[in-house]
Amino acid sequence: MTNDRLAWLFVFFALYATYCVFWGVDCARGRRGAIDFFLAERGVPSWVYVAAATTLTFTGWVAIGLPATILRDGFPGAALALGAIVTPLAGAAALSRQWMLSRRFGYVTPVQMYADYLGGPVIRPVLLLIALLFALPFLGMQMAATGYLFQVLSGGVIPWVYAMWALGALVFLYVCLGGMRAAAFVGVLQALLFAAGLVAIGVIAWVELGGFPSFVALLDKLGAAKVGDWGASSAGYNAMFTTPGVVQFVAGYGKEAPVGGVWTTTMVLSTVLSLIGLQLAPAFGVLAFSARDARGFAPQQVWAAAATVGFGLVFFAVIAGVGAQFLGASSAITQASLAVGSDLPSLGAGHDAGLIAVYLNSLAARAPWFLGLLAVAAIAVTQATAALYVSATGTMFAQDFYRHYLRPDVTDRDLKFFGRIGVGFTLLFSLLGATYAADAQVQIGALALPAGLQLLPAAIAICWFPWLTPRAVVSGLITGLVVVVFTDQLGLTLANFLEIDIPWGRWPWTIHSAGWGIVCNIAVCLLFSLMTQKRSEREHRMRFHDFLAEAAPRAPNARVWRPIAWVAALGWVFFAIGPGLLFGVDLFGAPNAGAKAWLFGIPSLWAWEIIAWVFGVLLLWLLAYRLGMSQPPIRPIEMEPEGIRRPI
Repeated sequence: MTNDRLAWLFVFFALYATYCVFWGVDCARGRRGAIDFFLAERGVPSWVYVAAATTLTFTGWVAIGLPATILRDGFPGAALALGAIVTPLAGAAALSRQWMLSRRFGYVTPVQMYADYLGGPVIRPVLLLIALLFALPFLGMQMAATGYLFQVLSGGVIPWVYAMWALGALVFLYVCLGGMRAAAFVGVLQALLFAAGLVAIGVIAWVELGGFPSFVALLDKLGAAKVGDWGASSAGYNAMFTTPGVVQFVAGYGKEAPVGGVWTTTMVLSTVLSLIGLQLAPAFGVLAFSARDARGFAPQQVWAAAATVGFGLVFFAVIAGVGAQFLGASSAITQASLAVGSDLPSLGAGHDAGLIAVYLNSLAARAPWFLGLLAVAAIAVTQATAALYVSATGTMFAQDFYRHYLRPDVTDRDLKFFGRIGVGFTLLFSLLGATYAADAQVQIGALALPAGLQLLPAAIAICWFPWLTPRAVVSGLITGLVVVVFTDQLGLTLANFLEIDIPWGRWPWTIHSAGWGIVCNIAVCLLFSLMTQKRSEREHRMRFHDFLAEAAPRAPNARVWRPIAWVAALGWVFFAIGPGLLFGVDLFGAPNAGAKAWLFGIPSLWAWEIIAWVFGVLLLWLLAYRLGMSQPPIRPIEMEPEGIRRPI
């Protein structure tokens, strides 16, 4: 049977690799210049952008991380599925306008855009640092996870290190050949595989559980049993069905752990906000700049991300995560005689991330061909991330480092060559880190999302608010990054190394480091903006805002809809991922009252999260379409041929 599994695994992987190499070779044909390698001649079709951007946004944190979190923490952790709403909110606020600026002033990377708008010598290296936080440790973590997945699914025949390096070589090959064009077009298949894999894992759990009525009956018993990793809440409910308060004033992991679960409403809010960093990251901006037009932004944000992926998360990911407890993955549930009997082994504490691998492995005896197909689907998720991030990082290496600091007069051919070198170095160092410095890579990679979130004031400033001054934005950004480091594990490790006693641990007061960072960031930004207003600097910034005022679409009756949208957005945040999440614990029936008392036939908190998802899709539709925030410009945009504003 192992031979059958390996055979199908190699067959589907060979087909997938062939498809990737085909696009790499096809996109390399002809005398394509640097602008094609970096931005696909700014001609990525809308449908390709929708697929590639969706896959890039929902990476390993969905495919591997979210079901594992739900397995460990239950329905409080399932609130992270609402990241499918919050993440594209950032895109709705900024991406369309940034795309217009890139077309007007010729920006190839967001680093050029921010450096031109904010000025000064500091912003460029800080943004390059944030880009590297995503590209090196973040990618290394995901590539390592894929290597482990390959090792498990091959029955241990293929060591994870060999698998990881082989997968990295495939990414290097087709991205070096075809650049952003190849990465984007391969992303279409990767998006389809990602969607199919997400649904399939939930369906496998559904079938193993004996259907939805059987699943609900098990939830009924679990709600009354008060067993699991977190025990019972202060209200006497099973902690897997309830949110443990608004906030807990504990010192944080390493000093003092929370009681009854980690997912207080402040932790949910700050963690979901950190996911905004995925669409604010400089690498995502490079993909957005490559779009042929802005018509793909609204469909990607509303229908692909919020509606389609959101549906998969609030239903299939939840069924896969919670259902795995009854299928043997949770030793506590098994010991309480609530398991239904399955091939899933007990994962044990600290091994929750292996959930997807054991789900797929359960197919080895019955459908080895299906195992091979779903394995490639899981691999494709991280491959999409790797390809798009290394392509974008190669672009920034060539444009924002080599050209800006070393050779301003570089030729088009040499620029393309150094872009490929950047691709190679990005992959090489991320794989070396995963191989030889895994612990350090995890600590640094954990900063990627909260560091990306710190670009929020800069993005809002360049798109909407000219009164935020450059020095204020840069000062807030640096402050936020420092706070992120010292409220996460890396800062604690550095403090211990320097023999400095910090009185808090990781994520104090059950607030994610992203939350601490963005609060301090915004506070410094607002304070410094009041103190550093200069007329000459404002005139420079108004050149950008005057252009946006002329080019950006204006929604009919905007004065009526704008306050409605603000109230709706703030209300949704409060009730969906903020303190109002507590209402969902027992509004539709107490967790321990049983299925007959649950208004919708499912636990109250799960029903609340599903309702929040529905209203979130409507909110995004209001912002992206009704208010026109993600709509194309009202007139064609002509590029302004000046200096850095026309870098190629």
